[in-house]
Amino acid sequence: MSPFVFIRLIMRISMRLALFAGAGLATTSTAFLNPSSFLSTTSRPIQETTRATPLQAAPAATAARVTATDRPTYNEDPEAMARGQMRPRPEDLGWEQVKAQLNTAFGLTENSLGKYDTVGKADLLKAYTMMEVSRQFENACNQAYMQGKIRGFMHLDNGQESIPALVSDAIKAGDIKHSYYREHTHALASGVPAENVMAELFAKVDGTCKGAGGSMHIYDVSKNFQGGWALVSEQLPYAVGAARSILLDRELDTEGKKDDDRITIVFIGEGGAQNGRMAECLNAAAKEGLPILFLVIDNGRAINTFTPDVAANSDVFKAGMHYGIPGVKVDGQNMADTLKTGRAVVDYVREKGPAILQVHTYRFTGHSPADPEHERGRKEEKRWARAEADPIVIFEEVTAPANGITEADLEACRAEAKATVKKAVEFADASSPPPAGLAKELEYPDAPNTDYNLRAPPAGAEAITKKTVDGAALAACKEYIALLRSNSEKNMLTIGDAVNLAILEEMVRDPTTTIHAEDLQAGSSYNIPKLTQQTFGKLRAADEIIDEGHFIGKALGEAMNGYRPIVELMNTNFGIYGLAEISSAGNTYATTGGQFLMPMTIIGAGGTAPNQALGAEHSQPFHAYVMGIPGLKICTAASPYAAYGLTKSMIRDNGPGILFLPVKLMKEIKGNAPVDQCLPMNKAVALSAASDAAVLAGKAVTVLTYLHGVKESQIAQAAIAERDPSVEIDLIELRSLKPLDMDTIRASLSRTHKLAILDESTSSGGVGATISALVSEQCYDELDAPVKRLCMDDAPVPYASSMEKAVVKRSTDLVDAVFDLVAGRV
Repeated sequence: MSPFVFIRLIMRISMRLALFAGAGLATTSTAFLNPSSFLSTTSRPIQETTRATPLQAAPAATAARVTATDRPTYNEDPEAMARGQMRPRPEDLGWEQVKAQLNTAFGLTENSLGKYDTVGKADLLKAYTMMEVSRQFENACNQAYMQGKIRGFMHLDNGQESIPALVSDAIKAGDIKHSYYREHTHALASGVPAENVMAELFAKVDGTCKGAGGSMHIYDVSKNFQGGWALVSEQLPYAVGAARSILLDRELDTEGKKDDDRITIVFIGEGGAQNGRMAECLNAAAKEGLPILFLVIDNGRAINTFTPDVAANSDVFKAGMHYGIPGVKVDGQNMADTLKTGRAVVDYVREKGPAILQVHTYRFTGHSPADPEHERGRKEEKRWARAEADPIVIFEEVTAPANGITEADLEACRAEAKATVKKAVEFADASSPPPAGLAKELEYPDAPNTDYNLRAPPAGAEAITKKTVDGAALAACKEYIALLRSNSEKNMLTIGDAVNLAILEEMVRDPTTTIHAEDLQAGSSYNIPKLTQQTFGKLRAADEIIDEGHFIGKALGEAMNGYRPIVELMNTNFGIYGLAEISSAGNTYATTGGQFLMPMTIIGAGGTAPNQALGAEHSQPFHAYVMGIPGLKICTAASPYAAYGLTKSMIRDNGPGILFLPVKLMKEIKGNAPVDQCLPMNKAVALSAASDAAVLAGKAVTVLTYLHGVKESQIAQAAIAERDPSVEIDLIELRSLKPLDMDTIRASLSRTHKLAILDESTSSGGVGATISALVSEQCYDELDAPVKRLCMDDAPVPYASSMEKAVVKRSTDLVDAVFDLVAGRV
């Protein structure tokens, strides 16, 4: 035994004794409380002296490995559980076995696989350095968390260092990366500077996201590192959208992108991969031949729950078989084999399309530093894994000597890693907190008062459209556009056709505009996406599976990568399936510190009309549900005029927006459109004004409404005039629910001093409740009476009209409310 091996062995014994004293939790070890310990070469968990190497049988007195053929079910192996081996390290996932998988599943020949047999010394040392940087960085984070420098939720990656080693080895700077909340090391491996990552964790302005994101939201637009997403599995459709953006880039610039071999890589745990989003995204990847790698990090724990306890099959790499997507599984404790496999699979994705790579590994830490880890067998498993399955130590003791790597070589790598992490911590400490005003600056990419008529299309847009769109199809589209414009001149344009006209014009004008919808080829329910796929093809106009969350997520991924996706919901209540994705769309610009724009438009028919007989599920106030999502602009249109102008503005806006249309009036209301004009997205519109005489007589009332309420209010106006011509209303259409146009509301109230709100949302948490509160806070001195809020009852909307009248307010209720206000009855 050489002197350096003996010294390191003694250090490991001492460290292990200290580590397992008490509860045996690394997060409470004194090693992490020592101000300098996180930079020590021995700060990572150290192996037991009896640990068997992969090339050596375990001593009889210790835990002999169970072979693949006689391994019992995890839940039925008490001896293995006693040793902490709830999932023993696999013996059948070495490179030779992996090559057999690659041959069978991927169709790669023995000859073609030969080039992956060897990883050079320099590449091994580079990968080892990446593992050391990852381990020491996470240990530094752990200490900083205990010191209060890092706050909130934090999730460490100790034990899984072969993943960042693979990323730094096989993934290129131009590749698009989508990770989840345990992404520190993935960002580092993608080339994101350690200083900026640490500063982000320290909530400093020099962080990757200016301190707006934190531990779970690391982004770097220059490295194509696109998250850091906090909701389990939500990154999957975003990554699919990112992969689509690569194909779109190639389609729009065939010459410039002829050598483009970029891919998207998405990280997902084997627990998260049980989410239904995985199946949807595999389907999408297969259907479109997307250049995407699903990298499954298999640590056997869904948070801390033992994954086999909740999943019938944890072999996620086989999940693609149904879709024709090949998969392979490798032992992540063997870094060299992981690199070989990673290279082969990544090359396959670059050349042929989607694949799954599952890396069997262990996570040495809990879900987060504050995690009590009471789940079955978790503490015992951690102790065993640190002693038997540390990829860093396995590399040092097995792979390094076999490849001529000396202790001096390893020590140089550790020193480099130590210096990198030390510099990162010092940088983060020295950085300043972000200014308080930055939060409001990051609310919207475009100011609410932006004039979208001034926004030019991309450079060369007309030439790109002419080059990439079939001439006959483009001519047919323009002919149809002319027909719709003619209908507009005749006041014969429906709301649905007005939106369709705006979309077609914008897709012709800007080739980065895309659209996603169900039943898209047939024009959906109201012709909104009519002729889009027939004109612009299946990439720019995607017919979607019936899951709004899936294709809203895909649109989000496209929006992060230079496109302007439109999502047509058919009925906005279906957007309930996509609330998580809509929420992330609203948050992304701010969370990324303004790095990623989010020009995504969601359009659909919704609201609740009196006597619409659609029942509770199709009559929900989805517009109220999304009001609380930050970063969203929310508009409504009750006429073809408003629908056309707002659609064009929203498509051109660099942030996410939702345009709600009145479901029962989509084909009934006809009128004209302000052709070639964008309307403001932050303004209410006075549709009629009470006369000065009515104002002077105290018989004027301000009425705020939207969607079906506009028609109901116009019916009410006629009834009011018939009952008492001296009573009049200021009728204001709320075309912008967020931001709310308080200036227009205040101007009307300064005349009438009375307010009624005809609202298509519930009494609790409704739009009217928000408006009423803002009026009371900001315009209290203008009110002569309490606000009359005519809103839906909190009860679900019934189908039968006899009951529905008790829930949904209408013109007759507004008439009564106006006369009550005029008479002073409150």
